[in-house]
Amino acid sequence: MEVGGDVRAVRCSQPVDHGEEMDRRSESPVKRLHAVIQGRVQGVGFRYFVMDRARELRIVGTCRNLRNGDVEVIAEGEEGALEALLVALKQGPRMGCVERIHAVWGPATNEFTTFGVGCTR
Repeated sequence: MEVGGDVRAVRCSQPVDHGEEMDRRSESPVKRLHAVIQGRVQGVGFRYFVMDRARELRIVGTCRNLRNGDVEVIAEGEEGALEALLVALKQGPRMGCVERIHAVWGPATNEFTTFGVGCTR
């Protein structure tokens, strides 16, 4: 179920186009954000950047490299914390270059108890 859209990031010297506002249909205080980040996001400490930020925000979930060069983030927590994480994902670590984020919002599944870095998928 896709309820979001592409969110373009600001790091590369490209104009930013945030597209449509993301639709958040779940009314529960705990939500789920599934994001795929494209750009120069592997080999630059991106997953550990995400893990540190997620832990600061008290978000649970996982972050992993994908074989196609993207990074996938599955995060659950309070909506405001997830929105702050999405802002951090747009920025990325200093050596990274985020070109695009595809974000999908949904209800939390409560499958996570911590935030960790997963294996490449």
